[in-house]
Amino acid sequence: MSRVLAVQVRRFGLPGATVLLVAGATLLYAVRWEWAAGWMSLVTSQRSYLMLSCPVAIGVGAWLARREHRAGVAELFAGTPRPRRQRVLLSMAAVAGAVGVAQVAVLVVTGLWIASTARYLPGEAVAAAGVGVLAVITSAWIGMALGRLAPTAVTAPVLAVAGFGAMLALPMAFHEDRLSTLASPAWGMNQFIEYQTVPLRASAAQAVLAAGVAVAAVVLLAAGRWRTRAAALLPLVLGVALGVAVMPRDYDRVTIDPVAQQQVCTGDAPRVCVARVHAGLLDEVTPYAREALALLAKLPDPPTSAVENTNVYLDEKSVIRYGADTVPFDVRVGDDGHVEHPEFVLTRMLESGGATSAGCPDGFDVPAAMAAGAWLSGRRPVRDPDAGGYVVEPGETPPPSDEVEAARLWEGLRELPEAEALARVVAVRQAALTCGDTRGVLERGVR
Repeated sequence: MSRVLAVQVRRFGLPGATVLLVAGATLLYAVRWEWAAGWMSLVTSQRSYLMLSCPVAIGVGAWLARREHRAGVAELFAGTPRPRRQRVLLSMAAVAGAVGVAQVAVLVVTGLWIASTARYLPGEAVAAAGVGVLAVITSAWIGMALGRLAPTAVTAPVLAVAGFGAMLALPMAFHEDRLSTLASPAWGMNQFIEYQTVPLRASAAQAVLAAGVAVAAVVLLAAGRWRTRAAALLPLVLGVALGVAVMPRDYDRVTIDPVAQQQVCTGDAPRVCVARVHAGLLDEVTPYAREALALLAKLPDPPTSAVENTNVYLDEKSVIRYGADTVPFDVRVGDDGHVEHPEFVLTRMLESGGATSAGCPDGFDVPAAMAAGAWLSGRRPVRDPDAGGYVVEPGETPPPSDEVEAARLWEGLRELPEAEALARVVAVRQAALTCGDTRGVLERGVR
């Protein structure tokens, strides 16, 4: 039996697995900026590209199913003492093992890129990855079943295109996120923020539905009569019903993982903390954060610690307001898994004198914040290359850039006596902490 299975793997499984491995790894590597932040980001990126992987698996399964028909050995195999279902199940096992291993291998190959920096591996990521593997296996089996029913040369490409269309159309047929997510394993997997997760119940619901579809494909392949094949409807209907029942009714595809937001801190002072999802980057951030704290020490009652800002812009109801003794900062991960532009961690920490306007209804004035930080550092203000730009409407005259305005305010501060300039920076800091007018405070006396 093992020898037969090895032959089936070589003939049926390896071709499809090779296609999925090469295509999947190449595609993910090309968009590594999407998932370089951590394991959950990598898993959800791979899940989002099931939009392409599943149709390819369907086409590969249909192509493999036609091999027996193309060789003209159906009658010869039918005359052997080995039951049909045994031969079919061996082929399905070979394909499942090969494409399943290929799907996992894509994660392993791409995961090596971030292995040195990604430390947080939640159980939800493992479950979501498992659903992705099951979805690809099920897709290949669907292709094999339908390819056996219609063993023509055009079946594989037609099924691949139809599968892609179904992956797009099915989720859009529903008005609820929970049903759209259930209808497609790729739906809602794009991360808007690195703290996002896929709830275990959502993964369980998707796995139940995929299992129902997989059993239906097994019945279609193993059955020799149309009456028996009709029984494939039963596991399909059961999988849909159970999947809908298991899927959380309050499911929101932008679900935040509070554990990923927890702070991981240095053991010595001054204390520097990053979110758990960025724990592997703490050593990269700490020198810049401590340099910023040292520069802020010239202020009266200066901040004594620095923490990553874990506010989620999609959740306005739970905004964290940081006290005067703490400087928040942002961590952006580059496509190599390391901190992108780490020098701007220091620059942004110094803005507004180490204060933040997060949660203020009017936000904060960027040029004033940059000018205050530049005076503390003694360096000309430079705009963060990843910060958003100003959108100019048709017929509108664009205002001076933030960098130009900040430089003007900074030059004005430099012309003041040091004590006066320090007093104005302190006033900017206080205004930012209390949601006041930072620009108005700094403009007074500055040309």
